[in-house]
Amino acid sequence: MKPIAKISVVAAGYVVAIILASIAVAIHIRIIGPDAQSAGGMYAFGDSVLFVAVFGVAALLPTGAALFFLRPYRGFWNAISGLGLTVAVTSVVAAGLYAFGRHAAVSSPLANWAALSVLRILMAPLLALTFLVSTALSPYRISRLAFLAATVMEASVTAYAVVVWFVPLFFNES
Repeated sequence: MKPIAKISVVAAGYVVAIILASIAVAIHIRIIGPDAQSAGGMYAFGDSVLFVAVFGVAALLPTGAALFFLRPYRGFWNAISGLGLTVAVTSVVAAGLYAFGRHAAVSSPLANWAALSVLRILMAPLLALTFLVSTALSPYRISRLAFLAATVMEASVTAYAVVVWFVPLFFNES
């Protein structure tokens, strides 16, 4: 397959992912209707999270295709696996900041960092899936191990978030 065809396949996949995410948000807006007027900012944030989630999952296929096309380039895999590890470490740091700062005094810097770390923690599930796809497609052992470590870190942070945020909802704990 020629390079322009490979680029076209990947680009078309991302366009389809954008369309699917837009459709999901449009359906969500249609379902909630006028209820969103009372808390527009919160619904807008929810819509943006929905868009990113649907786009991220739908974009796994074209990302996988791009990674498949880039398999012969060892330098690419070394660089991207190092970047993946670095990104995964930020997830662990964010979870640590949240764990230690969520009960800190409201105006303390630690509490502010804990509040901001929630945004990074929300990205952990999507990044765990991305790193898992990268692990599966990596042709070199060292980059595959690096992606596996990144996947484990992101999955651990995802599990932590589920335990801290959702388990208390089901068992009425605070």
